[in-house]
Amino acid sequence: MPAASFDALIIGTGQAGPALAARLSGAGMKVAVVEEHKFGGTCVNNGCTPTKTMVASAYAAHLARRSAEYGVVVDSAPRIDMKRVKARKDEVVRRSSEGVEKWMQGLNGAKVFRGHARFVGRSEVRVGAEHLRADKIFIDVGGRPLIPKMPGLDTVPYLTNVTMMDLDAVPPHLIVVGGSYVGLEFAQMFRRFGSRVTVVEMAPRVVAREDEDISLEIQNFLREEGVDLRLDAECLSTQKEADGLSVGVDCKEGAPREHGTHLLLAVGRVPNTDDLGLDAAGIAVDKRGYIEVNEALRTSNPNVWALGDCNGKGAFTHTAYNDYEIVADNLLSNAGRKYTDRLPAYALYTDPPLGRIGLSEKEIKDKGIKALVGKRPMSRVARAVEKGETRGFLKIHVEQGSQRILGAALLGTGADESVHSLLDAVYSRIPYTEFQRHVRIHPNVSELLPTVLENLKPLRE
Repeated sequence: MPAASFDALIIGTGQAGPALAARLSGAGMKVAVVEEHKFGGTCVNNGCTPTKTMVASAYAAHLARRSAEYGVVVDSAPRIDMKRVKARKDEVVRRSSEGVEKWMQGLNGAKVFRGHARFVGRSEVRVGAEHLRADKIFIDVGGRPLIPKMPGLDTVPYLTNVTMMDLDAVPPHLIVVGGSYVGLEFAQMFRRFGSRVTVVEMAPRVVAREDEDISLEIQNFLREEGVDLRLDAECLSTQKEADGLSVGVDCKEGAPREHGTHLLLAVGRVPNTDDLGLDAAGIAVDKRGYIEVNEALRTSNPNVWALGDCNGKGAFTHTAYNDYEIVADNLLSNAGRKYTDRLPAYALYTDPPLGRIGLSEKEIKDKGIKALVGKRPMSRVARAVEKGETRGFLKIHVEQGSQRILGAALLGTGADESVHSLLDAVYSRIPYTEFQRHVRIHPNVSELLPTVLENLKPLRE
C-alpha cells in the first residue's frame, strides 16, 4: 500500500505536539497527528493536572485541621473521602484530555491517527495498518516512570506516580523511595490525607540538587507535619511481609528495614523512545535513551525534530511548550531560536512551594563567579504573616561586578507565582538596582523582592 503523504507528521500530543499541529496547519500545511493513548501527554493525564488537583485537596485538609488558628471553629476533625478526591481529579483530567482531543479532531488541515508509531524509513512511519510519509516529522512522545533495579522488587506490589493516583483509599503507611520533586509532593500530600509516610532517599538530604539551606528547610517542615525521612539510605531492597512489605535501607541511623503497606517508586523517568524504530530513520539517542538534538531541536536526521521530555532538554511542561515555539518560529519565520537561550525556571509544589530561576548557589560557586546574596525569612513578609504561613525564605543572588541578578530560590507561600517577578530581570540582565525601582502591589510576596536586595552580603566560598 502506498504511503499517505503529509507536509508534517507529529508523533504524540503532549504540550508541544498539539500547538505545533495547530500552528503548522494554520500556515497551510497538511498535517498528520499520531496518538497512541490519551491526548494531552504526561502533564494533562498523570503529571501536573492530576497531581496539582490532588495537592489542592490535601491543602484543603491541612487548612481544615488548622481552622481554629484563623478563628474558624470546626466541631469535628476533617474526614478524607479518598473516593471523592479521586473523582474530582479524574473529572479535571477528563475535561482537559478530551479538550485536547476535540481540538485535534476538529483542526482544519490535520488528520488524527490512533495507534503506536514506528519509523520504517527516514521519512516514513507505520501506525497499525497505516503507512504515513512526511517531509517533516516531529517526535513528542514524552517519558514514563523509571523502575529501578532493586533486589526483591519483583516480589512486592509497587506504585509509580501514575498508578499512585488510581488509589481510592488512604494507605495506612506509605513508603516513598525517592526524596526529590515527585516523591516529596506525594509524601506531603498523602500525609495530609492521613497516611503515615516514610521517605527513603539515598542522598544525605532531600532534593539534593538544590542549595543546602533549601533542602534543610524542606526537611524541617516535612518533619513538622509528621513525614519520616530516612536519608543516606544505601543498598535498597524490598521484600514481602505478612502485613505488607518492607524496604531495606541500610541507613547510618535507624532500623535496617522500614515496614509499610504501600510502596511508591519516585526515582526518576525514562524517555518513551525504545520502541519507535529510530534506527530505521537514522535518529541517534544518548546512553539514557534521550533523542540527541542540536540547539534548534533537530535530530541527526535533519528532517526530524524531537520536542518535550524525550529530548532531555527540560523535562517540564513549560520547556516542552517552549520547544514548540522554537521549532515553529524557526520553520515559519526563520527566527534562529535555540533551546539554549532559555534559563532554568521551575517550581516544587510542596506547601510551601519552591520557585527557582537561574543559577543556584552551587552553580555560581562552581563557575567561579564572584557574587552577593540577599536573604529574608518569610516570617518578615507581611503577606505570609497575614496568611499564617511563614515557613521558608526568599534568596536572591547577584553578580558582584555587573550587579545583574544571577538567580533566585524562593521557598514560601506564593513562591511559585512570585518567582515570575524576577524572570524578566534575569533574562534582560539588568542591574538589580533597576529592578528595585519598579513599584509592586502591597500586600504581596513579590513586593519584598527589592527589599531582599537591600541587604546583600558576599557569597561565602
